[in-house]
Amino acid sequence: MTGKVATRETELQLLAQGAPLVGMDEVGRGALAGPVAVGACALTGQESHPPEGLADSKLLSAHRRAQLLLPVREWVSAYAVGWASNEEIDRFGIIAALRLAGMRALETIIQDLGSVALVLLDGSYDWLSYSEDLFAELDGPVLPQITVPPVVTKVKADTSCTIVAAASILAKVARDEFMCELDDPGYGWDKNKGYASAAHIEALGRYGASQLHRRSWRLPGVSK
Repeated sequence: MTGKVATRETELQLLAQGAPLVGMDEVGRGALAGPVAVGACALTGQESHPPEGLADSKLLSAHRRAQLLLPVREWVSAYAVGWASNEEIDRFGIIAALRLAGMRALETIIQDLGSVALVLLDGSYDWLSYSEDLFAELDGPVLPQITVPPVVTKVKADTSCTIVAAASILAKVARDEFMCELDDPGYGWDKNKGYASAAHIEALGRYGASQLHRRSWRLPGVSK
């Protein structure tokens, strides 16, 4: 592993403002195929010390992520992974799909804990809070009927904050497992997880886009 290990400084400051605190991170935003996944982990302030070695999932090997999965689940008070499919990404756009996946994860957390005081998101943009324009096409039962609590954003929170690093690991392991279990005619899902590897791009030119590809995106070697 390279890079620094996450710490508790930010989450402890936020827990002092209100609890439960939920850390969130997304996986699969830049992939050419498959769903986007949002991991969510909740702390109430009553938990024991976090597992050692929590860091951004991208900085950890697959073996190390798997080793941390159970300790993360045992450490937090609640956890969930929310999903938005490639069809939803095509219909609503990637930002709206992120929000949908995040709200699905948050709904599970609220069901487990009763309420959430704050959400800590990785990055500089709040894609979770409601936007009039973002979901103009969405209506009815598609959106979970929950109230999104105040959101705090922090650049590289997945690297510096243990609760967001934990959420990142949950989402990464879940999405990788999903992609590896798919029927694969030759795209190499088990290796590229839907991202634009050289083998994936070559397979797109050979087979075209599958039902798992994000067809609204510019897919290499595939004409619209």
